[in-house]
Amino acid sequence: MEAGRRQVSWKRKFVADGVFFAELSELLTRELAEDGYAGVEVRVTPRGHEVIIRATRTQTVLGEKGRRIRELTALVEKRFGFPENQVSLFVERVPNRGLCAMAQAESLRYKLLGGLAVRRAAYGVLRFVMESGAKGCEVQISGKLRAQRAKTMKFMDGYMISTGQPKLDFIDRAVRHVLLRQGVLGIKVKIMLPHDPTGRQGPRKPLPDSIVILEPKEEDTLGKVVATHTTYGPAAMPAAPVGVAPGVMGGAPVIGVGAARP
Repeated sequence: MEAGRRQVSWKRKFVADGVFFAELSELLTRELAEDGYAGVEVRVTPRGHEVIIRATRTQTVLGEKGRRIRELTALVEKRFGFPENQVSLFVERVPNRGLCAMAQAESLRYKLLGGLAVRRAAYGVLRFVMESGAKGCEVQISGKLRAQRAKTMKFMDGYMISTGQPKLDFIDRAVRHVLLRQGVLGIKVKIMLPHDPTGRQGPRKPLPDSIVILEPKEEDTLGKVVATHTTYGPAAMPAAPVGVAPGVMGGAPVIGVGAARP
């Protein structure tokens, strides 16, 4: 049996896939940092590997007439030893860059490299993220910000969870580093995504503790019997019993015609 076709245990394959994904993500982060790189997805198909690159500037990643994407494909094949035409690179546009932590971390990084004040840059990112529909945002910047002593500044807005499975589902986070003259600054951006049944802006599954209050249903008055109030005219005098003079209840007996007086 050839060495390339030998059986590999699932443990070794799991580790190898993780190393490949980590190195590929690091490579694309360095190459596409200025183009709004927001993550990568690897799919294994019978025809080979499909690498889907998520970015905010798809046209820049593709390049003129697809030149840059072909260069990236050749670079990935050479770096990881894939046969020719076994790797295909595709570019997917990020629907809302305000809900992408990687895009916002890169934006904050370039703002700090441009000399913008830390507070102004952080509050600008917070405002843009919250206006994009996020439920919460947290920006943390660490390092020598103003003085020689390093410190950490944290900026928060909205609602943020930090434990359990919902943290893995709803929190999008990214870490970047900025090399300045006074030292290295660390940037952490966390965004809490909103619930979206379509799955485009956020997770389809809602939070476990979310409570939905339904509106009361409108009552159907057509199927119910409506009570009607009958209005009568002037009260009629009840009929007198037989043998009693009309209008005289319990009075003297009626004197018949031709009857002799007692």
